[in-house]
Amino acid sequence: MGADIKALKNRIKSVDSSLHLTKAMGLVASSKIRRANDEMKRSKQYFKAVNAVMDELRVNSECVKSPYLAARDTGRTRLIVIAGDRGMAGGYNANVIKLYKEYPDAEIIPLGKRICDRTESEFVSSETYTYEQARKLASELCDDFKNGKYDKLGIICTKYVSMMVQEAQIVWVLPLSKEGGKTTKSMIFEPDAPSVLENAVPEYVTARIIAAVRESFASEVAARRMAMDSAEKNAKQMIEDLELAYNSARQSIITQEITEIVAGSGKRRRR
Repeated sequence: MGADIKALKNRIKSVDSSLHLTKAMGLVASSKIRRANDEMKRSKQYFKAVNAVMDELRVNSECVKSPYLAARDTGRTRLIVIAGDRGMAGGYNANVIKLYKEYPDAEIIPLGKRICDRTESEFVSSETYTYEQARKLASELCDDFKNGKYDKLGIICTKYVSMMVQEAQIVWVLPLSKEGGKTTKSMIFEPDAPSVLENAVPEYVTARIIAAVRESFASEVAARRMAMDSAEKNAKQMIEDLELAYNSARQSIITQEITEIVAGSGKRRRR
């Protein structure tokens, strides 16, 4: 019985240490939520502005021969996969990796330590990823697409629905699709639409990448905050249950000792 009490006491200490860790991680996640959401909103607004121009260009009759609108099907796909730099974020990383596994033949460009480790690639942080990094990557991707080195470019990222819900998704970027394109016939392109398209696409891809990275990070922080809240509640409940078992075991020992003392006293009297 003494061994059981010692084991319970050690278990309570262990869970209490985990509780302090989950509290600390939850506080860190909470401190990052506002900044992450602000950056996500700004990147979405920028992408929306760039995309408004692209909506005009991709349905422009002068741009139909652009290589960015050419659909090819030789089975060569590139995917930018955005995961987190850290774990303990519920199913955030697992959902991204599950979706990425659906494209086993794709060439992967990983962002985030979790996916970089999995693909044995050089570490590129998704938390501190900059506009300059996205711009450089977009320029290389656009050049390779025009040169026929791959057929399709997609981004596996996470959609921020709410603090409670985040969904892994794939967004196709290249080739440009005419679907959803619209024209107001109010834009005048100088020197001409094809020239503007040629220069606008790298900026469009840059904006799409940085928006996906920022939204994914906001999703990661929210997922970690919810996971730590859940872990904290579970740890508190476990400590309560363990303390109840500990007190019960301790009471049993005390009762047993009293019984033995009383029994021993009775035997001495009879003698």
